Amino acid sequence: MILFRRLALVVAGIVVLVGAAAVVLWRGYEAPGPLAESRTVVIPKHSGVEAIGALLAERGVIDNATIFAAGVWANGFARKLRAGEFAFPARASPADVARHLAFGQPVMRRLTIAEGLTTTQVLALVAGAEGLEGTAPQGAGEGALFPETYSYTWGDGRAEMVARMKKTMDDTLAQAWAARAPDLAVTTPQEALTLASIVEKETALAAERPMVSAVFQNRLKRGMKLQSDPTVLYAVTRGRGALDRKLTHADLDTDSPYNTYANAGLPPGPIDAPGRAAIEAVLHPAQSDALYFVADGTGGHVFAKTLEEHNRNVARWRSLQP
Repeated sequence: MILFRRLALVVAGIVVLVGAAAVVLWRGYEAPGPLAESRTVVIPKHSGVEAIGALLAERGVIDNATIFAAGVWANGFARKLRAGEFAFPARASPADVARHLAFGQPVMRRLTIAEGLTTTQVLALVAGAEGLEGTAPQGAGEGALFPETYSYTWGDGRAEMVARMKKTMDDTLAQAWAARAPDLAVTTPQEALTLASIVEKETALAAERPMVSAVFQNRLKRGMKLQSDPTVLYAVTRGRGALDRKLTHADLDTDSPYNTYANAGLPPGPIDAPGRAAIEAVLHPAQSDALYFVADGTGGHVFAKTLEEHNRNVARWRSLQP
């Protein structure tokens, strides 16, 4: 009987100690954490609970990896913790951290592709985007990747990002083409994309794009050469992008199907990735008989219907040059 009583006391003591330890662990699990300000941490793929706890402790998000792991297992969150990039708020408790990893939103990153970039330039931006994985596939045609700001999370694939860009361009062009104005000089969506890529480079002013589009379409209808400097630039650089000097008269003789000073009609394809506004300008040009335009010295252009008027505008522009 005495032995039984002693054993019962030992068991009771153990139960008390375990209960006390559980209370201490749970209080630590719910207690505010050490972060003085928000911090972002990337949780690698295939990380176990203990490895995640160790990483969070190393980054100063929690005080004790053991308390974190114990709480996660007790809560049944062990199979719910996700990899990715997460932002943890200041003073987040281990319980808050676990809930965020299980149910919260990962950090959304953004990659901005500006209008007028070549495919080579776009793929370079995708290759350098922090957090994307894998390699960017090569072979996307010029003008095939839509310029826009794309959201992504850490660990997304570069191939998937490029596929999104291509689908967005395909969808945008198809929708715009379906709603096009009548009697255009372009007869296919690809021709519209090609002309839009030229319009994109010719002016940065949104209000001018329909007029620039009208000039080029008027010239196409009359069989006149487009004589667009950006097409020469593309021919000279072979689509690599910017040129570290001004175009010269010799450049205008560049032997290339993209040189619209040497060749009539549209070039074989786009010279960059035009944005939605440039595409819409091609498919809804201004109502104008203008055939020429030249810079006006203030960032815009002046348009003319006749060569005589255009020559006067050119002379005026040259007089403004230093």
